[in-house]
Amino acid sequence: MSRINVGRLFLGGLVAGIVANGLDYVINGILMVDEGNDMVQRLSLSQEKVQASLTTWIVVDFLWGLLLVWVYTAFRSRFGPGPKTAVISGMTLWFTVCIIFAGLMSMGIYTQQAYIKASALTLVSSVLASLAGAAIYKE
Repeated sequence: MSRINVGRLFLGGLVAGIVANGLDYVINGILMVDEGNDMVQRLSLSQEKVQASLTTWIVVDFLWGLLLVWVYTAFRSRFGPGPKTAVISGMTLWFTVCIIFAGLMSMGIYTQQAYIKASALTLVSSVLASLAGAAIYKE
């Protein structure tokens, strides 16, 4: 078992974070605008606070990218290096988040329609970001 190449881990995480941020812009800024506006209205959220949280979400996507690549590095010893392992690691983290957001849906934070749509779009984002970050990682 070899050691993790920390430099490549961070570089891959950066690339995965860039991909995740780009896809989240498309998902949340274009494809799910109506669902987001509905949530803001239903939950009486401050539009100013929602806009101010964008910086936080950018950082979250970079941390998500790092986590995706870290899980990929951990899964390599079990599944081998390559795109298949990147897909498995991306889907593993995606599934974990979907479980948590299912609880939020049951609380009324997300509508069922928004949860299903966001889950499907986030699957694409997680897998593509994981593939991009894994392509950079080498031991």
